[in-house]
Amino acid sequence: MPVSRTVTGSHLIGNALRLEGVTNVFTLAGDHVLPVMDVMADMGFRFIDTRHEQAAVHMADAWARVTGQPGVAMYTTPGFANAIPGLASALNSEAPLLSISGSAPLHELGRGAMQEIEQVDMARPVTKGAWLVTDPRRIPHMIAQALRLAYSGRRGPVHLTIPIDVQQQALDQGEVTYYQPAEYRPARDSQASHDQLDAVIDALHSAERPLIVAGAAAAYSGSGEELRRLAETTRAPIMTEAGARGLVPDDHPYCAGFYDNGLNSAARRLRDADALLLLGMKQDIIIGYAMPPTVSPDAVVLQVDPSHAEIGRNRGVAVGIVGDVAAVSGQLASRAALRAWSEREWTRDLRNIRAAQLRELDALAIHESPMHAIYVHKTLQSLLRRDDFLTFEGGDFCHFGRAYLPALAPRSWSYFSALGMLGAGLPAAMAAKLAYPNRRAVSLTGDGSFGFNGMELDTAVRHGINVVSILGNDAAWGIDRQIQLQVYGKPVATDLLPTRYDRVAEGLGCYAERVSDPNDLPAAIQRAFDANRPALLNVDVQRAISPRAEAAIARWSATAYQPF
Repeated sequence: MPVSRTVTGSHLIGNALRLEGVTNVFTLAGDHVLPVMDVMADMGFRFIDTRHEQAAVHMADAWARVTGQPGVAMYTTPGFANAIPGLASALNSEAPLLSISGSAPLHELGRGAMQEIEQVDMARPVTKGAWLVTDPRRIPHMIAQALRLAYSGRRGPVHLTIPIDVQQQALDQGEVTYYQPAEYRPARDSQASHDQLDAVIDALHSAERPLIVAGAAAAYSGSGEELRRLAETTRAPIMTEAGARGLVPDDHPYCAGFYDNGLNSAARRLRDADALLLLGMKQDIIIGYAMPPTVSPDAVVLQVDPSHAEIGRNRGVAVGIVGDVAAVSGQLASRAALRAWSEREWTRDLRNIRAAQLRELDALAIHESPMHAIYVHKTLQSLLRRDDFLTFEGGDFCHFGRAYLPALAPRSWSYFSALGMLGAGLPAAMAAKLAYPNRRAVSLTGDGSFGFNGMELDTAVRHGINVVSILGNDAAWGIDRQIQLQVYGKPVATDLLPTRYDRVAEGLGCYAERVSDPNDLPAAIQRAFDANRPALLNVDVQRAISPRAEAAIARWSATAYQPF
């Protein structure tokens, strides 16, 4: 009996994604994607169905950043509207993510069709590119085009709207051509010229106080080997930010920790650096636009970035190299090895500042009830493994954790993007656990941020994604409440209830406890790790002002502009 050569647009979607190595799709089912979901399920794809489309995008975002593979999120038309916040966050976190939505049939669009909205126009501001697919023959080409853009320059999300009739249309498979990813998405191996390398090495070698800051684009290779070699060869201190956290572990002798002015006292010394090398780090608000007072007007600024648009974006640079950050870092390390380098007093100063700050934070870990956030994080640290995943939401409880808990492995320590959008922490931990089932994943959240996607614990239970969530409960939108009290003298709309989130989690099928006594905390954390199912600890904590809140209060109170 002859084998049918007839396929549908849905088969073409599945085939194109399979060539990209995609196995998981993060989704919420709905009318306009039912045909493609049915076909792809038969093709062996695993659908991780969430309780809200925003969470599906957050999971695809984290999957892409943790694995380096494309994250794929799929939803129907109103689901796509729910996905917009997640896409905005993914654009800021630089995740190579493919968003796919269905729609009403092509011939009905523009006539007031079922659930009709201008999907492509809505997607464009929060993605690197968005397109409407009108012919099933073009599906493989358009998925390739979208993912090529997602991985080019600074990474980010892309979107395709594929109407339901395009998914269902049948055609002969001989009408379609597929290409392997390497044929349309070449490896990122662009490097620097010898003159550029020598200019950077000259600047670092002559500097008394050089500093390297690695940002999100430094993490695209994943390993961090080249960055470590560069720091070790030049003996220059390095700080990491965003996706670069852990590429050079915080306990490495040349790592000066987290680049965050509000959370790392050593980062404030950037103003004293006489040479600054930005590796995949934008000249944005995080680093004060590389302008005074954050960066000295006399500092030599050097920049390596995969995007032409980011070089000298806010401040001119002495040397600007457009290329793959890992590849150029490896070149720089090899070039630097031809010279002699000595240990600088500057590096020792930064180490001492970090050590002093950790002692100050340790002093806050007092055995009292309700617990200080640092007591919780210190207790957690004593039970962590080097390769555990940590995800942080915003808010004071988590800011204390980001100041205290080290990043020790690549792609294992993540926090909300520069957009500041809450709700990504739990989905991110779930995606990390899904990608690496043998590693542990911990979601650190406040009671406010838990409200955004806390129902995804149901998703974790249904799919056997055994994450541990530690919730610091101070019955408040902590950081904003602290700012209000210090700047305006009263809180407005920032008080919450001491809700029993543990009972909510227990009702969803999780292991859950409320922890009020500091004596109970170590054993409770261990029980959560040992539960063999998703777990949540609802921990009563003080309303304490985090270093990030203090920095925010100083900004709000200042008569002159203060750096972020």
